[in-house]
Amino acid sequence: MRGDDVRELDVLALRRRAVLVPQLPAPLPGSVDYNVRYGPSLIGAEADVGRLLELAGLEPSYADREAARLSVGEQQRVMLARALALEPEVLLLDEPTSALDESARDEVERTLRSLEERLSVSVILVTHDRAQAERLTTRTVRIDEGRIAA
Repeated sequence: MRGDDVRELDVLALRRRAVLVPQLPAPLPGSVDYNVRYGPSLIGAEADVGRLLELAGLEPSYADREAARLSVGEQQRVMLARALALEPEVLLLDEPTSALDESARDEVERTLRSLEERLSVSVILVTHDRAQAERLTTRTVRIDEGRIAA
């Protein structure tokens, strides 16, 4: 990351610099506010929950909602806000729209494109959807049978 050999970095520090948004949302029990604040609270930091929710494409009013009661698309956005709360240099997105319908997918993709413009965060996206890769990436690496393919 930025010329550093990641094998020489402290694992916990690296986890704050590169944050994973999992394929399937896994909100913590409790409110959206709690979910977004959780990571920063572990390192004694604060989170601007309303701003983070807006960055992730949700209204700040979602903060008081029970995370487990949201739609899968909304939960995925909470996971994105939770990741952004750590102010990472890199977002690792594992199939971020695989569990979403077309409308929700389009919304999440719009959000991801706007993040690149609004924040200085790099995005690494894993997807099986070639069209999505073309829509969201500036550089693509295709892996076929475990090997990098052209």
